[in-house]
Amino acid sequence: MAAIPDGPVKSETELEVKPDSVNDVAGNPNAVQGIGGTPKTSPSVAATAASVTPPDITDRQTLLAVLQFLKKNKLLESEETLRKESGLCFDNEEQSGSVDGGSVCATGDAEGSDATLLSRVSGATSAPTAAAVTGVPVPAKVTSAGDDQPDVSVVLSAYSQQGDPALYQVYYSGLKRFIESVLDCHRAELSQVFYPLFVHMYLELVYNQHETEAKDFFDKFHGDQECYYQDDLRVLSGLTKKEHMKGNETLLDFRTSKFVLRISRDSYQLLKRHLQERQNNQIWNIIQEHLYIDIFDGMPRSKSQIDSMSGSLAGEARREANKAKVFYGLLKEPEIEVPLDDEDEEADNEEGKPKKKKPKKDSMGSKSKKQDPNAPQQNRIPLPELKDSDKLDKIMNMKEATKRIRLGPDSLPSICFYTFLNAYQGLTAVDFTDDSSLIAGGFADSTVRIWSVTPKKLRGVKSAADLNLIDKESDDVLERIMDEKTASESKILYGHSGPVYGTSFSPDRNYLLSCSEDGTIRLWSLQTFTCLVGYKGHNYPVWDTQFSPYGYYFVSGGHDRVARLWATDHYQPLRMFSGHLADITSTRFHPNCNYVVTGSADRTIRLWDVLTGNCVRIFTGHKGPIHSLTFSPNGKFLASGATDGRILLWDIGHGVMVGELKGHTDTIYALKFSRDGEILASGSMDNTVKLWDATKAFDDIETDDFTAATGHITLPENSQELLLGTYVTKSTAVVHVHFTRRNLLLAAGSYNP
Repeated sequence: MAAIPDGPVKSETELEVKPDSVNDVAGNPNAVQGIGGTPKTSPSVAATAASVTPPDITDRQTLLAVLQFLKKNKLLESEETLRKESGLCFDNEEQSGSVDGGSVCATGDAEGSDATLLSRVSGATSAPTAAAVTGVPVPAKVTSAGDDQPDVSVVLSAYSQQGDPALYQVYYSGLKRFIESVLDCHRAELSQVFYPLFVHMYLELVYNQHETEAKDFFDKFHGDQECYYQDDLRVLSGLTKKEHMKGNETLLDFRTSKFVLRISRDSYQLLKRHLQERQNNQIWNIIQEHLYIDIFDGMPRSKSQIDSMSGSLAGEARREANKAKVFYGLLKEPEIEVPLDDEDEEADNEEGKPKKKKPKKDSMGSKSKKQDPNAPQQNRIPLPELKDSDKLDKIMNMKEATKRIRLGPDSLPSICFYTFLNAYQGLTAVDFTDDSSLIAGGFADSTVRIWSVTPKKLRGVKSAADLNLIDKESDDVLERIMDEKTASESKILYGHSGPVYGTSFSPDRNYLLSCSEDGTIRLWSLQTFTCLVGYKGHNYPVWDTQFSPYGYYFVSGGHDRVARLWATDHYQPLRMFSGHLADITSTRFHPNCNYVVTGSADRTIRLWDVLTGNCVRIFTGHKGPIHSLTFSPNGKFLASGATDGRILLWDIGHGVMVGELKGHTDTIYALKFSRDGEILASGSMDNTVKLWDATKAFDDIETDDFTAATGHITLPENSQELLLGTYVTKSTAVVHVHFTRRNLLLAAGSYNP
């Protein structure tokens, strides 16, 4: 059902739209709030189609009811005569690459079954059909006021879905035999329909209370499905009664989202011709109702090409989902040359001639003084102004960059591993500050602990009474306000009432974010080591949170499947990014702060535009929940890791997968590019840290050759060539990796004896 923004509420019948006429689950969030707190409505959720019901639909449905009755009673001659005289026919050709289209014309004979004809007359019959399968209230044309009987369209659509439960195995087996007999080039593509058909046929049987037939159907065919759907099938096997389907999340996923199959036109025509010749109404109705077939012109894809992109809860992403323009370039650096020159003059005697090295860093570094043509406008979203302390930190960063080691296959980084001993309470999250001076850990006992990595100890601010005695005009006032009596190597922060699953330092190292099972995100001051704000918006556990590269904004995601964009000075989220079909397990900001990426247990990755709230990229290919994401320093590429032990590389601009790194044997919890983007470090539950040649991985790919229109992406089998080193820990799962400003690699994990 499409949302109509800023208008009067219309009756449900008037809002009847075809499912594919709006950007449904694969699209954008509904009402979102503006960056400045002003309510804003995403333009993409407005209805794009008016009612598709013809004006004489009631008479037409009555006619169809009579046709159905005649066919049921085998009065074929009467049925044929009535159909000819009524002038009903339908167009079998696909519209816009989908099988949902249909039309009514005045001449010609109808081909195929009446059930097919029913489902093609109007969108009115498709909505009740879904209700018959899934048990949700019928959204349109149910009953008139004071009438307890549903109208003819509801009765017919429910009847058309009933079918003989004993024939479900026959239908499925027949389709399976057909697909196994076609040419090899089509078999791989057509085999994609097995899983969604299996699920919906099983759910139909369960809903219509054919429990024995449903169990037999499941037992016979569940072993034929791809291995990466086994977890979903395990959940599905628990739905054995109609009562189980009420409020079930898995069922809700299948009901609200169309399973997307990307198939060549030749393969699709082959499937359609077979179903029409066999008059296989049951399967054809399911395809129309619950599948979105994304048809492309060209050669069919191979098995390996399909496998590289499949595996998500709702199939592949629609091609149009990845066609929006993404401004992946970096913002222009602020002008801070004057203080840099002053610092250089002071340090000239000590460090030789660093002034000559600074321009080299600027040309070598990822952030250029010239405006990147792929970058967004500098003021596209409001960013916090730089304070003097931020400028000093940038100067220090550039000084460190002059001493940065240039990494490569012949110059691998040193690795410093931080092991959390005696962490019986369970280490659940780790983060380092950008300057690598502090490390924070989140634990299952609801605490957050902070350690100083440098010899400098952690100190809190003096009490209010002591602060009044300080000379506020002195040059070292910031040093004087710190209380030496509180100095210690670590601090413990109490406040959460559940395990802490995510931590994130602010870029200026003044604040720390933590998110927890208690559904809150807390902002901690690193001056007083107290909680400043508790952000409440999620209704369930929050799995991850992260500060933006510029501070002020942060993002969170959790069990409620919605990612939220926050500002530190707002109690309510500024944006809500809705579209995932399962928990959001990982969140990250793009280096230019204009985009947020989320990884989910639905095995998809989504890129969201912070300004509009729109989903501008959907990446599929992982076979398990995504647990780690990281952008390359230049903002052009994204790396993702999941429970399937694979690292996938994505080109954000083109919206395609460009590489696959195989080597880990367990969940990948940590990914990070080196400061110059030369090396990709990964940490896994298999107790290893691996280093990959990112430069070679991306240089070998000619993205201009990708034909995103057809989806023909063949990944190079060069993982072992790109693997530069494997470093094994002593029974310590790696949960975080971090490159220092000089390209030393820091890693952390909890020792499990």
